[in-house]
Amino acid sequence: NCLVLFAIFAFATCGGYSGGLRLSVDCANKSESDLSIDIAFAYPFRLHQVNFDAPTCEGKRRETLSLIGDFSSSAEFFVTIAVFAFLYSLAATVVYIFFQNKYRENNRGPLIDFIVTVVFSFLWLVGSSAWAKGLSDVKIATDPGEVLLLMSACKQQSNKCLPVRSPVMSSLNTSVVFGFLNFILWAGNIWFVFKETGWHSSGQRHPPDTMEKQSSSYNQGGYNQDNYGPTGGYNQPAGFGQQANYGQVGEYGQQQSYSQSGPTSFANQI
Repeated sequence: NCLVLFAIFAFATCGGYSGGLRLSVDCANKSESDLSIDIAFAYPFRLHQVNFDAPTCEGKRRETLSLIGDFSSSAEFFVTIAVFAFLYSLAATVVYIFFQNKYRENNRGPLIDFIVTVVFSFLWLVGSSAWAKGLSDVKIATDPGEVLLLMSACKQQSNKCLPVRSPVMSSLNTSVVFGFLNFILWAGNIWFVFKETGWHSSGQRHPPDTMEKQSSSYNQGGYNQDNYGPTGGYNQPAGFGQQANYGQVGEYGQQQSYSQSGPTSFANQI
């Protein structure tokens, strides 16, 4: 199931992240320098709680600093959506395989599945967008150049402050990509789930009913025309036949009258 796999990739690449950066402070007094300042941070990116020590280049005194920002809300929201989407997809897969009849009973299962799919599609879009913005802020807050500006020693030109290693954000970038891919998958799945609901079935049954009504009306009209046609045709030949028979009767009557009148006159003459 792609929904299960993509959800796993989304929360694993974000929730399992841990990274760090390294800085170097070279004081004018070499004995006070610290060329390897390691700063580690991880999910859920409460950077304001990440503390580190840095030299002040003023004797042996060191200062304790912390990163800036709290981006846990967007990160935790994103991971929470991914975890719940994974659990629901897994449960839905089990229902599809082993409880298919129960799922289709009273059309309740497809309807609930449709609503949940729409909700998760919306949550994936919102969560992925929020986390993309949060990740952009995390990159700025953990940029070595920005962190160096927090140190008092780096404000003096006689001291040299350099970034040694930047944090690797490739897995976090991947989490954002999988977040939007999950949105596409869930949004595309809305149509397939909608086809299982009664709404799609009722929409499909309407056109055949209309066609049946049109066909019935056409048959009734055709039946009346057929009855009318033969009736009209029958009346015309009947009228024509009557006239023809009348003419024959008339001729026969005249001939019969003529033949009868002939012998009668001849007998009278005799």
